[in-house]
Amino acid sequence: VQLVEVGGGSVQAGGSLRLSCVASEYTDTLRCMGWFRQVPGKEREEVALIQSDGYPVYAESVKGRFTISKDYATNTLYLQMNTLAPEDTAIYYCAASLWYCAAAGGRQDLYPYWGRGTQVTVSS
Repeated sequence: VQLVEVGGGSVQAGGSLRLSCVASEYTDTLRCMGWFRQVPGKEREEVALIQSDGYPVYAESVKGRFTISKDYATNTLYLQMNTLAPEDTAIYYCAASLWYCAAAGGRQDLYPYWGRGTQVTVSS
Protein backbone atom coordinates (compact mmCIF):
# COMPACT_ATOMS: atom_id res chain seq x y z
CA VAL A 1 0.00 0.00 0.00
CA GLN A 2 1.31 3.40 -0.95
CA LEU A 3 0.16 6.55 0.78
CA VAL A 4 0.49 9.98 -0.80
CA GLU A 5 -0.15 13.18 1.14
CA VAL A 6 -1.46 16.31 -0.55
CA GLY A 7 -2.40 19.72 0.73
CA GLY A 8 0.40 21.14 2.80
CA GLY A 9 1.47 24.75 2.49
CA SER A 10 1.92 28.02 4.27
CA VAL A 11 -0.76 29.87 6.18
CA GLN A 12 -0.99 32.63 8.75
CA ALA A 13 -1.90 31.91 12.33
CA GLY A 14 -5.63 31.43 12.71
CA GLY A 15 -5.97 30.06 9.21
CA SER A 16 -6.99 26.64 7.93
CA LEU A 17 -5.58 23.89 5.78
CA ARG A 18 -6.87 20.49 4.72
CA LEU A 19 -4.51 17.59 4.19
CA SER A 20 -5.44 14.58 2.10
CA CYS A 21 -3.85 11.15 1.98
CA VAL A 22 -4.71 8.83 -0.88
CA ALA A 23 -4.13 5.11 -0.46
CA SER A 24 -3.14 3.13 -3.55
CA GLU A 25 -5.47 0.23 -2.90
CA TYR A 26 -8.54 -0.92 -0.99
CA THR A 27 -7.98 -0.35 2.69
CA ASP A 28 -10.28 -2.87 4.41
CA THR A 29 -7.33 -4.43 6.30
CA LEU A 30 -5.96 -1.06 7.36
CA ARG A 31 -7.77 -0.93 10.68
CA CYS A 32 -6.23 2.30 11.88
CA MET A 33 -5.09 5.26 9.85
CA GLY A 34 -3.74 8.49 11.13
CA TRP A 35 -1.67 11.62 10.91
CA PHE A 36 1.64 12.19 12.62
CA ARG A 37 3.90 15.23 12.53
CA GLN A 38 7.55 15.98 13.07
CA VAL A 39 9.54 19.11 13.72
CA PRO A 40 13.27 18.99 12.91
CA GLY A 41 15.21 17.86 15.95
CA LYS A 42 12.16 16.41 17.66
CA GLU A 43 10.47 13.03 17.66
CA ARG A 44 7.55 12.40 15.37
CA GLU A 45 4.30 12.66 17.30
CA GLU A 46 0.76 11.41 16.89
CA VAL A 47 -1.77 14.02 15.81
CA ALA A 48 -5.00 12.15 15.05
CA LEU A 49 -6.10 8.58 14.39
CA ILE A 50 -9.24 7.09 12.91
CA GLN A 51 -10.34 3.51 13.21
CA SER A 52 -11.97 1.54 10.38
CA ASP A 53 -15.36 2.13 12.03
CA GLY A 54 -14.77 5.87 11.92
CA TYR A 55 -13.98 6.44 15.60
CA PRO A 56 -11.46 9.30 15.94
CA VAL A 57 -8.71 9.91 18.48
CA TYR A 58 -6.93 13.23 18.86
CA ALA A 59 -3.83 14.49 20.58
CA GLU A 60 -4.67 16.98 23.32
CA SER A 61 -2.83 19.74 21.47
CA VAL A 62 -5.19 19.60 18.48
CA LYS A 63 -8.54 18.71 20.07
CA GLY A 64 -11.26 21.09 18.98
CA ARG A 65 -9.14 22.45 16.11
CA PHE A 66 -8.38 19.44 13.90
CA THR A 67 -10.80 16.91 12.43
CA ILE A 68 -9.81 13.58 10.95
CA SER A 69 -12.10 11.83 8.49
CA LYS A 70 -12.04 9.12 5.88
CA ASP A 71 -13.75 8.67 2.54
CA TYR A 72 -14.08 4.94 1.99
CA ALA A 73 -15.25 5.35 -1.59
CA THR A 74 -12.00 7.02 -2.64
CA ASN A 75 -9.60 5.49 -0.08
CA THR A 76 -8.76 9.00 1.08
CA LEU A 77 -7.90 10.16 4.58
CA TYR A 78 -8.35 13.80 5.49
CA LEU A 79 -7.14 16.14 8.20
CA GLN A 80 -9.01 19.43 8.44
CA MET A 81 -6.88 21.85 10.44
CA ASN A 82 -8.50 25.02 11.76
CA THR A 83 -7.24 27.81 13.99
CA LEU A 84 -3.69 26.93 13.10
CA ALA A 85 -0.87 28.19 15.31
CA PRO A 86 2.89 28.51 14.70
CA GLU A 87 3.47 25.47 16.90
CA ASP A 88 1.58 23.39 14.35
CA THR A 89 4.42 23.93 11.89
CA ALA A 90 5.82 20.54 11.00
CA ILE A 91 6.05 17.87 8.35
CA TYR A 92 2.80 15.93 8.45
CA TYR A 93 2.79 12.22 7.65
CA CYS A 94 -0.05 9.88 6.84
CA ALA A 95 0.26 6.35 8.20
CA ALA A 96 -1.72 3.12 8.28
CA SER A 97 -1.73 0.12 10.59
CA LEU A 98 -3.12 -3.40 10.44
CA TRP A 99 -3.87 -3.04 14.15
CA TYR A 100 -6.91 -1.30 15.62
CA CYS A 101 -6.16 2.18 16.92
CA ALA A 102 -6.61 1.10 20.55
CA ALA A 103 -3.68 -1.26 20.07
CA ALA A 104 -1.54 0.72 17.67
CA GLY A 105 -2.01 4.13 19.27
CA GLY A 106 1.13 6.20 18.94
CA ARG A 107 3.41 3.17 18.50
CA GLN A 108 4.89 4.05 15.16
CA ASP A 109 6.51 0.62 14.80
CA LEU A 110 2.97 -0.76 14.38
CA TYR A 111 2.37 1.39 11.30
CA PRO A 112 4.01 -0.37 8.35
CA TYR A 113 2.73 2.11 5.77
CA TRP A 114 3.82 5.75 5.64
CA GLY A 115 3.57 8.59 3.21
CA ARG A 116 6.53 10.82 2.42
CA GLY A 117 5.13 13.76 4.30
CA THR A 118 3.92 17.23 3.47
CA GLN A 119 5.16 20.49 4.96
CA VAL A 120 2.79 22.72 6.92
CA THR A 121 4.11 26.14 7.89
CA VAL A 122 2.14 28.53 10.08
CA SER A 123 3.44 32.07 10.43
CA SER A 124 2.59 34.41 13.27
